[in-house]
Amino acid sequence: QIYLFFYLWSFLASSAMAYSTLPKPYRCMPAGIVLMALLSTMLPRQIASFAVSRSMVPKSVRSTGMMLPRIARVPCSPMPIRNLVACHSTSVDLEEIERQIKSKGDEIRKLKEDGIDKESLAPHIAELLALKAQLPAEPKAEKPKKKKKPQKQKQKQPPKKKPEEMSETELRQVRLGKIEAMREAGVEPFEYSYAPTRTATQLLEEYDGRLEGGEEDEEADVSVAGRIMTRRVFGKLAFFTLQDETGQIQIQLDKNRLADSFKDLKAWTDGGDIIGVRGTVRRTDKGELTVYATEWKMLTKAAMQLPDKFHGLQDISKRYRSRHLDLIVNPDVRDTFRKRATITTKLRRILDDQGFLEIETPVLHSQSGGAEAKPFETYHNSMDMELTMRIATELHLKRLVIGGFNKVYELGRIFRNEGISTRHNPEFTSIELYQAYADYNDMMDLTEELVCGMAESVCDSLVIPYGEDMVSLERPWRRVTMHDIVKEEIPDFDFAALDPDDPESLVAAKAAASAAGVPGVADLKSVGDVLNMCFEELCEPKLIQPTFVIDYPVEVSPLAKPHRSKPGMVERFELFATGRELANSFSELTDPVDQRTRFEAQAEKKAAGDEEACDVDEDFLSALEQGMPPTGGLGIGIDRLVMLLTNSPSIRDVIAFPLLKPDA
Repeated sequence: QIYLFFYLWSFLASSAMAYSTLPKPYRCMPAGIVLMALLSTMLPRQIASFAVSRSMVPKSVRSTGMMLPRIARVPCSPMPIRNLVACHSTSVDLEEIERQIKSKGDEIRKLKEDGIDKESLAPHIAELLALKAQLPAEPKAEKPKKKKKPQKQKQKQPPKKKPEEMSETELRQVRLGKIEAMREAGVEPFEYSYAPTRTATQLLEEYDGRLEGGEEDEEADVSVAGRIMTRRVFGKLAFFTLQDETGQIQIQLDKNRLADSFKDLKAWTDGGDIIGVRGTVRRTDKGELTVYATEWKMLTKAAMQLPDKFHGLQDISKRYRSRHLDLIVNPDVRDTFRKRATITTKLRRILDDQGFLEIETPVLHSQSGGAEAKPFETYHNSMDMELTMRIATELHLKRLVIGGFNKVYELGRIFRNEGISTRHNPEFTSIELYQAYADYNDMMDLTEELVCGMAESVCDSLVIPYGEDMVSLERPWRRVTMHDIVKEEIPDFDFAALDPDDPESLVAAKAAASAAGVPGVADLKSVGDVLNMCFEELCEPKLIQPTFVIDYPVEVSPLAKPHRSKPGMVERFELFATGRELANSFSELTDPVDQRTRFEAQAEKKAAGDEEACDVDEDFLSALEQGMPPTGGLGIGIDRLVMLLTNSPSIRDVIAFPLLKPDA
């Protein structure tokens, strides 16, 4: 009885522990079901334990109460619920259990479809799990162990380079990859057309004084197009600076507005790309006018990056060789060429308004003429002719005056095979005009009118800066003879007092020039040549303000009419400013006999080795013999004039594509 009482007590303790290990859903089941399950499994275990304990006790003490402590130490740990069910499942029909599981599963699915809440569904789930727990556990088949293959050591990939760390070749390959990616996505990276409704400047003018910081014009619907100059991306927000021909405008791009296309924007765009953007207009909190994009479109994908935005394009030679880049990144350069176009347009307008006609003349000549300069020579294959490129337009324009056009001009390119400097380029632009019944005095008045008109079209004032000097173009300009201005530099010698035909005059002129420090006078052959050399060396660099230097020696002016009152001189002037020649003018020679004599003198100089002397132009002499009315002629160097009006130090700064030596 004592043993039976003790085992009953041990059984109840073990049952309580087993019950505490049950999952919560099972604890919600009726207590009778749980107790029956425990009794059906635990009781046999206790009896078995009791029998084992009895067999271990010696017979001499089995009938005594000394066995109690020994049996009390026999562990009766609770059995897991799966083992509990497994032991009992042998007495349950497996097919019936499976049927109940299927039925319960269908019931649960139906309840879910009807929208049952989780708390109400929990008892049904617990009941299903209890049914499944009654199924015998299937022994797991041991999987054959796979032999581990020796792992190959992964080569570490070099970290991706940042754009600023890449070479030009690497950057180009990245951009070409983006072009291919766009095409694979069905997007054309080089569009055919686009229709912007506003320029950057138009928007800035239209919204000047409108919109407070943070305010948006939601009714606006504008589209702009241009090149991406700066690109700042912040997660779901981006700001681009777009540059068109007129200036720059900020673009705001937001993922909330652009949706999926924002991802493409981030993946495909780079600085230098040309895009089109449509959207509303807003002013940022900082006050910057912005196009708030609703859509964007790639117009041209750039395969090369722009120069560094902080250092720009500073190398002078590279700026001239890569003028397209120079124009993109340097707004001042674009402004210079815009002003150049305005200057030439104004020049043509003034002349057209005064009745002048612009008529084009040949570039290829059978012989050079119209100036003292070395020409470029070429050859015409089919005509088997040696030709030169024109060094002036003078002789053909004069033939037009002879033919009956009283006012003619040509604005065009001139080619002279000479040295290159900040003032000289072998290919340059000039205008030559001729007016019947006028002389060099009329041409001085016209020159002032033309230059001042061009200056007013691009400058705010007629007093303009050039380098460290201020140049006043206000009329009238100074007029001084070559004799007088040279006498200002050599006060003790007067060229006007010399006889040009007296050999002693030449000796005296050379001595005075050498004493004044003028180089290269020993080989000169006339007083006029010495006078001109003294002017070029001593006077010309000092002529900062606009000055007409008039009355030149006949030796250096083969196409000008003899001065009406000064022997050995001609009616000619040159305009100087900032130390360089800007214009040249004559009272044109109309005497065919005198003209032939001068041509022949030029031909003799050429035969003696002077490459700049001209030939005898028989076609022009024949036309001149038909009679040319008194005529004033004027030539203006457009490049040098643009240099003055745009404050440009070099002629290459105002010629879009100057001639350069090949890059080494």
